Amino acid sequence: MKILVTGGAGFIGSHVVDLYVEHGHEVVVVDNLSTGYAANLNPAARFYPLDIRNPQALAEVFAHERPAVVNHHAAQMNVRRSVSDPLFDAETNVLGSLNLIECAKRYAVEHFIYISTGGAVYGEPAYLPCDEAHPVNPLCQYGVSKHTVEHYLYVYRANYGLNYTVLRYPNVYGPRQDPHGEAGVVAIFTGQMLADQPVVINGDGEQARDFVFVVDCARANLLAMNAGGQGEIYNLGSGRGTTVNEVFATLQGLTAYTRAAGYGPAQVGETRRIYLEASRARRQLGWLPLTSFEAGLRQTIAYFKKVEQSKDLVAV
Repeated sequence: MKILVTGGAGFIGSHVVDLYVEHGHEVVVVDNLSTGYAANLNPAARFYPLDIRNPQALAEVFAHERPAVVNHHAAQMNVRRSVSDPLFDAETNVLGSLNLIECAKRYAVEHFIYISTGGAVYGEPAYLPCDEAHPVNPLCQYGVSKHTVEHYLYVYRANYGLNYTVLRYPNVYGPRQDPHGEAGVVAIFTGQMLADQPVVINGDGEQARDFVFVVDCARANLLAMNAGGQGEIYNLGSGRGTTVNEVFATLQGLTAYTRAAGYGPAQVGETRRIYLEASRARRQLGWLPLTSFEAGLRQTIAYFKKVEQSKDLVAV
């Protein structure tokens, strides 16, 4: 089956592409490389270096490739930038996604898999863990823009028959996450600890997140291919929260980092505690996170060590 993956050179999207290729699918990647890297691209996938905000270029790709499935990972995913520049956030996440949905309608895409956020759409939880029925009251513009596209998809299925599935991601971590870009706390801390640099925790460090290894999240995208596209929304998550202080302590032990953490001001728009209930994904997709947090951290550390060693070799 031919699958078009937006953001397929990015951290999570590239793992999804790898899994699709591994299972024999024909994959087309669209990515503007603003946060993704050419080095992440699977050589078996055809690559189009374009921006989803360009409707004409996007339509040309659809007309030529005629994908049966669209997997939409491309996004402005930096919460801080969404707060400081909400127009850019909406232009990318809402208008860019709408360009893609229009192409999916026009070229008769069979299934649209949309990556939303479980970490940002629910806001400060009324109860934990959050299931898909939890009220949606985001505290940041990123959460608003990602959720808005879910409504567009509902409209396009109701009015035009566009089949879709929504995956609401938790905090994803693992190899290929950029510690210098729009990374999560695991990548940032890992990069700083391996370089023996100071680590600063925003706020008191007791904010809790649901951390799931990237390969586990990628596997949900493979399982979603069999979901039928009936407009279902699935949380992905471990069902438990891990505090930033716990992330620091675990990474400190695994990297033999000797410095104490520093603490800075809390970030605007940041949810205090969020973790997700994912029993619907277990029942209907057969999905479970299989990688323990410590095992995932070990793989992440090994990746960053390998990347740094390769940089040293190049420099020599």
